[in-house]
Amino acid sequence: MELFNVYPLTPINIVRAKGSAVWDEQGNEYLDLYGGHAVISIGHTHPHYVETISNQLNKIAFYSNSVLIPIQRQLAGQLGDVSGKSDYSLFLCNSGAEANENALKLASFHTNRKKVIAFSKSFHGRTSLAVAATDNSAIVAPINQTDNVVFLPFNDEDALTQAFAAYGDEIAAVIIEGIQGVGGIREASIPFLKLIRQLCDQYGSVFIADSVQCGYGRTGTFFSHDYSGVNADIYSMAKGMGNGFPIGGIAISPKFQASFGMLGTTFGGNHLACAAAVAVLDVMKQDNLMENAAQVGSYLIEELKKFDKVLEVRGRGLMIGIELPTELSHVKKDLLMINKIFTGEAKPNVIRLLPALNITKEIADRFLTAFNERLKA
Repeated sequence: MELFNVYPLTPINIVRAKGSAVWDEQGNEYLDLYGGHAVISIGHTHPHYVETISNQLNKIAFYSNSVLIPIQRQLAGQLGDVSGKSDYSLFLCNSGAEANENALKLASFHTNRKKVIAFSKSFHGRTSLAVAATDNSAIVAPINQTDNVVFLPFNDEDALTQAFAAYGDEIAAVIIEGIQGVGGIREASIPFLKLIRQLCDQYGSVFIADSVQCGYGRTGTFFSHDYSGVNADIYSMAKGMGNGFPIGGIAISPKFQASFGMLGTTFGGNHLACAAAVAVLDVMKQDNLMENAAQVGSYLIEELKKFDKVLEVRGRGLMIGIELPTELSHVKKDLLMINKIFTGEAKPNVIRLLPALNITKEIADRFLTAFNERLKA
């Protein structure tokens, strides 16, 4: 049997990792400033993370949600504390797509409505509902297509107001990334997020803050939407939540009423996943990683703006997009193959930086030096 060939693969086999460094099978060291799509939040193989998972594995790795799993409650308590959303409740699943899927389903249960507003260049996942709300026709299969999702221009207040005026009583939810990742590191404006909150309150709709990539402390606040000063009804999360261990979840405001069987999962909230997530929150709090993300991120953004060949620098904290002219579209590849630095991209010419939240100014300077070399070359 062969693998189903859906990934364009970089010919590098990573066999070891520590902090923000990874090594291939030949022993070559690379700087990881992408963390596998913003997954590595506290650095590769963090000692506390490894110890916590190992200890849990030696006790019990899995049992279903049909029994008491105290570490789930521990995780919920810590998450409420670190995020500042202690009055919310937590549903655990396995991925960002699942998180958004359950958020949309819960919104529909709550409102008894079907229509969802999403935005241009959005990405919410690849499962049925999540991909239906994703603005990329290449990954939306015919079976996923639905008239229930309405796409509006991102950050267009007039279009949003008109949409609610036209069919507000049908709208179950508005789903929006605080900063679009795949869409090119584009930040939702504060007035736009406030308008979503206002219109959702007015029409009885649900505000879903997709924080899968832009959340979990990456921008300097726990959920990137928090900079707007308004609360969403549901926050979806995953990626950085487990530092590489698959786990996702939704934080649910007190307005929602749970009932047995409403949501469910086999693997979500298993002992090992929760141990990984607990370790991440431990390190985030002890090492002030949100503050570090804000400080090092601001430094990187300000320094990157000084390069005259860069068209635009976008983002917040350690979620950064560097837009380059078409003739420099090769820079991302050259950074990897020549300088041995992993970065990400957003088509066509945006380099994405999504490093671990504990990177240092020295690591930032190492990237800036290499980036300068590539632009001069």
